[in-house]
Amino acid sequence: MDSIFIKSSTRFNIASNGKQFTALAILTLMNQKKLKLDDDIRKWFPTIYPTIKENITVQSLLNHSSGIRDCYDLWSLQGYTWWEKSFDNKDVLALIEKQVDLNFKPNTKYLYSNTNYILLALIVEKVAKKTFADYTKELFLQLKMPNTSFESNYTKISGQIARAYFNFGSWTTYNWIWNVVGDGTIFSTLEDQIQWEKLVQGKGSTTFKREIIAQSQQVILNSNFKNYGYGLEFGKYKELDYTFHEGATGAWKATTIRFPDKKTAMITLTNTGKSIPYNQTRQMADVILNLQPTKTYFVTKPTSIGNYISEDDILGTYLTENDFAFTFEKRDGKIYLKRVGRNDVELEREAANIFHQKFDTAFKQEFTTNTNGKTQVTAYYTNHAPYSLTKVDEIEKDVDFNSINGNYLNSETNTSITIKHLDAKNYEITLQNDYKAVGLLVATYKMIVDFYTIEFINGGLFLNGDRIKQVLYTKQ
Repeated sequence: MDSIFIKSSTRFNIASNGKQFTALAILTLMNQKKLKLDDDIRKWFPTIYPTIKENITVQSLLNHSSGIRDCYDLWSLQGYTWWEKSFDNKDVLALIEKQVDLNFKPNTKYLYSNTNYILLALIVEKVAKKTFADYTKELFLQLKMPNTSFESNYTKISGQIARAYFNFGSWTTYNWIWNVVGDGTIFSTLEDQIQWEKLVQGKGSTTFKREIIAQSQQVILNSNFKNYGYGLEFGKYKELDYTFHEGATGAWKATTIRFPDKKTAMITLTNTGKSIPYNQTRQMADVILNLQPTKTYFVTKPTSIGNYISEDDILGTYLTENDFAFTFEKRDGKIYLKRVGRNDVELEREAANIFHQKFDTAFKQEFTTNTNGKTQVTAYYTNHAPYSLTKVDEIEKDVDFNSINGNYLNSETNTSITIKHLDAKNYEITLQNDYKAVGLLVATYKMIVDFYTIEFINGGLFLNGDRIKQVLYTKQ
């Protein structure tokens, strides 16, 4: 295949950055009074979640408070590598129709889920009575973004496409065979993205209603969740208010950040797995807006030295509310920190209650006692704000480690988990396609397995992942 230089008219898959346009399509239908934010989505999908009594609203899809599980995490649980398939939106709906429970009660929490925006795309189709791709194509023409489109048929994508490449010793591309739209699968050019930023700032030419564009840039009115609105995240970057979104589909990545008070936006589109536009785009903001290094904006080390804590007293497992774990172990007289997906690191004492990584002293761990009398550890580093984890209770001395052995089944996904005790707190876990992993029992009723946590209940277990929670497995 001949190489072609990227131009401003080259089309990139901007992935989840397309969510803002799915939300824009919903806003146009709201403007036409064809739907409302408080409409229960079962108005259009009467077969889903028949036992859930609470309303699951359009608004809860928009701001990720619906509790609906992420389809990609569900497929992963089933053993699918999603990009090797040609699933479409109907496949997503079929998957959700099999779900009985939610991650949590609607409108009580925020948890990002791609399924929300796929369902929004399906709602657009039902209300507008045309395909989502066709409806948004008309929208993009009004916005004067002619080379931007959601692509629900991978065989018909037109234009010069920046193919995605990874580098595993040599540069490798791959075939794109994905047809799910709404959460992503949107191809656009730098020219079109700049046109959109002009419109967001009230400039540029368009036949589209500017008041709808302005509304799309605001937090949803009366929403309890101020961090996410119409396909946009809201927050602060180095004390400046900004809106932003990231997109990643394989090696295709895209970042958009906007500083409304500065009337400045920055966009990065890339087709290489070696690039990290999240960091690069913010580095551009540092230069253009003359912002100081990150460490001046948040605490990067403990502010004082606390009470002495012995090495033996820090040993054990600590969890965040989302079950991210630190485990401290003592081996050959040395203290090690274990984290899922990372190499173990050796620690050294820095002060009475402060340790640091031996070969990266900027990574510090401060041990204190929280308001509930539990030991907690707070982690500090130069490129993130401090975060804390709480020590879990020791496993009961008389626990029968073999009592949780067995096969467990989830009917919603037709998947099974087999658990077999190995030794001490370690278990062999077999998931779909005979994938095997080691599970670590961190408390009498809790186990960590790769990027999942398992909570044992009478007669079964709950499996929790990044974007799927409380998936019930019953013991066979």
